[in-house]
Amino acid sequence: MTGSDKDPRVAGLRVAVSRLRRQLAAHPAEFPDRAIAEDELATLAAMMIDGVPDIPRLRRSLLVIAGAIGSVSALSPGLSEVRAAVDLFGEPHGR
Repeated sequence: MTGSDKDPRVAGLRVAVSRLRRQLAAHPAEFPDRAIAEDELATLAAMMIDGVPDIPRLRRSLLVIAGAIGSVSALSPGLSEVRAAVDLFGEPHGR
């Protein structure tokens, strides 16, 4: 069992990211920033492997994903789930 397996925030984010990746893969429409969203979701998934991610990087990834798929209403529930999971990590230090 790794350190990330013990943190329910990491487990929750892993599930939310996985779900949104599947929803995005199944979404039939092409849109300009789809590849950006897919790449950033893959980056988020990789961050979860190493344990608790860097919070500023996590928030940056969320912004990139939201910018890439925010206008695709069919993906908004999955994006909201990822956002809620990211919010569990709190604010970056120094704010």
